[in-house]
Amino acid sequence: MRRLMSSRRALLKRMAALGLGLAAPAAGAAVREQAPRLVCVGGALTEIVYALGAERQLVGVDTTSLFPPAARTLPSVGYARTLSAEGLLSLAPTAVLASEDAGPPMVLRQLAGAGVPVHVLAANHRFEGVLARIERTGQLTGRSAQAARLITQLQRDWQAPRPSRTNIRVLFILAAAPGQWLVAGQGTAADAMLAYAGASNALRGFDGYKPLSAEAVLAARPDALLLTEQGLAAAGGIDGVLRLPGIGQTPAGSQRRIVTQDALLLLGFGPRLPQAVERLATAFLAVHRR
Repeated sequence: MRRLMSSRRALLKRMAALGLGLAAPAAGAAVREQAPRLVCVGGALTEIVYALGAERQLVGVDTTSLFPPAARTLPSVGYARTLSAEGLLSLAPTAVLASEDAGPPMVLRQLAGAGVPVHVLAANHRFEGVLARIERTGQLTGRSAQAARLITQLQRDWQAPRPSRTNIRVLFILAAAPGQWLVAGQGTAADAMLAYAGASNALRGFDGYKPLSAEAVLAARPDALLLTEQGLAAAGGIDGVLRLPGIGQTPAGSQRRIVTQDALLLLGFGPRLPQAVERLATAFLAVHRR
């Protein structure tokens, strides 16, 4: 087993060296600075790279990198939580920009061990975290001036007037896998977005996500439901959502009060966060007035 692991590490290092200029130059030879080759793991980070005009540095992205549409044409390294060191290193990256969801941790350690810097840029579900992401991405891509301008624009957008707070009780439902439905508690992107949009999370008392149950749903008595557009499609539309355990018996279900938004826009915490919050607040106000 030890011999196998040693061989694996050697393979990873050889793959990292391929195209990365890691070999020592001949004596007296000029050292040329290599053009950046970035892999982004996290749709919001990919958006930021494009917003800074640094998209030519990208050589690969993960499956959540769906915006702008041009990002979908880049080589894919798979799902952010189930990365493969071999797949990433085959793209000969000079660095990896990753969200806090990237993993597994062993793969990130393998990349670092192979000489590829891994920069984890967490937003911590805060607007300030988005600004910090942009600033750091600007530094890593050589686009600090563009990052400063984008930050200024986002700060102006963030201060723009929004619809009045409704404080309606909203239940966020996540389609985690086919037939597997989760609800959001505290410390989640969904919980933060509800607060920013002037609503309150109908579920309290736990962190993260937990499986949807009829008991929890009925006890929460949400005024409205929030899903991603992709989740609504996975459920088979509004009627499919209303067939989930307990949903049809809630005030939200009986009144068919369902709000949706694109998954990356809603949960990504990228450069479109001000627009996402404004749209969500407007949708909640419309539901509240029904």
